[in-house]
Amino acid sequence: MTSTSPKVSIIVNCYNQGHCIKRSVDSVLKQTFTNLECVIVDDGSTDDTALIAEKLMAVDPRVRYCPKENCGLPAARNYGVQQARGEWIQLLDGDDWIAPQKTEFQLNWLSQHQLSSHQAVLYSDYQRVYLNADESIDQRQDFEVGFLTSEQFIQRLLLPDFLTQTPHPALQQAMLMHRSVLERHSFPEHLKALGDRFFAVDILAQGAQFIYTPLIGAFYTKHRQNRTNNWSYMRDYYIRFYETVRSRYPEHIALCHDGLSFLMDEAIRERNVDNFRRLREITTYPLHVLNGNLKIDSPWLLQLFCNISQRLPKFLLYPQYRGPRSKKLFALLSR
Repeated sequence: MTSTSPKVSIIVNCYNQGHCIKRSVDSVLKQTFTNLECVIVDDGSTDDTALIAEKLMAVDPRVRYCPKENCGLPAARNYGVQQARGEWIQLLDGDDWIAPQKTEFQLNWLSQHQLSSHQAVLYSDYQRVYLNADESIDQRQDFEVGFLTSEQFIQRLLLPDFLTQTPHPALQQAMLMHRSVLERHSFPEHLKALGDRFFAVDILAQGAQFIYTPLIGAFYTKHRQNRTNNWSYMRDYYIRFYETVRSRYPEHIALCHDGLSFLMDEAIRERNVDNFRRLREITTYPLHVLNGNLKIDSPWLLQLFCNISQRLPKFLLYPQYRGPRSKKLFALLSR
């Protein structure tokens, strides 16, 4: 491995994150493993990201700046991989950072346990960092992923995070991938949200070897600007995610049951005809709706329940729509 071909490429993807990208890049440059490059992929930022990147390049020659037109995170990740020169690749968002020993620890773990690097994905535990409006740290929460089989990985990835207490197991910030994985797979550019999730399902289904390395390796920020805070935006991408799973891996659609039930129940409750039709095409039975209290075994029963629910006031079926008087009435009836 020559000096012009670093063993590890750490790709920092950013979009209008000039206010925090230095923290992310600094965490790369402070790695105890030094044979690396830091590739800043600017996805069409309109802030001072370019100016910040120029200053960082002047400080350390291992930093490269690669601007591109705005196309979304999956496309930016794919572009970064194309620019990377390393045998190992780490993806990092511009508002997150990694522990100083992460790269060295993960590569040493592979060597010490005499594991093959081919199709290897090294993953770690991580810490979620909650930020205030002024970007100061308000709270920290550790997430221990632990060892999971490929089947356990896929099952968890097909379950929305809000329906479980277990951590998301394939956070890109916590991973270090051998280049052979990314030569066979790319990030799905039609999934600007949840693209990382489908990418992990895809590489697992195709034989990638996920190897647990026990350390808190990444620090994943949660703040007001996160797109994941916008449910209407995320709901559409959850449906797209399940549509993609159904198209590519129909054998896994049964594992999507809980997520599909939740989305279908919401589509019926909110009388969203378009979402109902999309979900009806990919759902499996039995399906659980009415806050999980009603089991539906067939398409015609699903349509019947949908038709009936649209003709009834919402408060009759769903407690969350009941006011004080209707709550009192239902309490009396339940007695």
